[in-house]
Amino acid sequence: MSLGILGTKLGMTQIFDRETGLSIPVTVIQAGPCFVAQIKTQQTDGYNAIQIGYNEVKEKALSKPEIGHLQKAGAPPLRHLKEYRVDDTAQFEAGQSIKPDIFSDGQLVDVTGTSMGRGFSGYQKRHNFRRGPMSHGSKNHREPGSTGPGTTPGRIFPGKKMAGRYGGTQVTTRKLTVVQIDSDRNLLLIKGAVPGKPGSLLSIAPTRKVGK
Repeated sequence: MSLGILGTKLGMTQIFDRETGLSIPVTVIQAGPCFVAQIKTQQTDGYNAIQIGYNEVKEKALSKPEIGHLQKAGAPPLRHLKEYRVDDTAQFEAGQSIKPDIFSDGQLVDVTGTSMGRGFSGYQKRHNFRRGPMSHGSKNHREPGSTGPGTTPGRIFPGKKMAGRYGGTQVTTRKLTVVQIDSDRNLLLIKGAVPGKPGSLLSIAPTRKVGK
């Protein structure tokens, strides 16, 4: 278990591999700088973790308990807080700055964010259902069709895939490759697409085995 970082999705672009000349689609992320807001240890909290804060704001945007919590660590007022489990906390100290250089080129990471909201969507868009016949007079192009038994039990079972609100949920895309790191501008270039729209908050952490 290793420390991750919080960041903001800026958008997508492409860069070119100098050796092969191939274009690589990348997502540009403003990763940090983050600050260590709290250090949790096995002795004090029952587990080892590092809480980091991101996105410096004015004090009036936070509550007094939040301001006091951050001042205790010597960190500036920060909008977002998140903790990451770590094996050893000895190498961290309160108020320490965390930048994207904690990662390395070619490293695999998991990116967590809130997916784009798509509003109230139908069966085909939300669940990839097949459409009905497109012939004249069908009247069943994008209708749901039969949704369940009639007399018995005479109702729809909970959890059935139907039309509804789609997107706007927490999504994690695993095993994405770090292509390039710009420590001077706190930029992280990750191959492929990540959840969320430009400007949304992301959590980037080293890929870990499922179940650990």
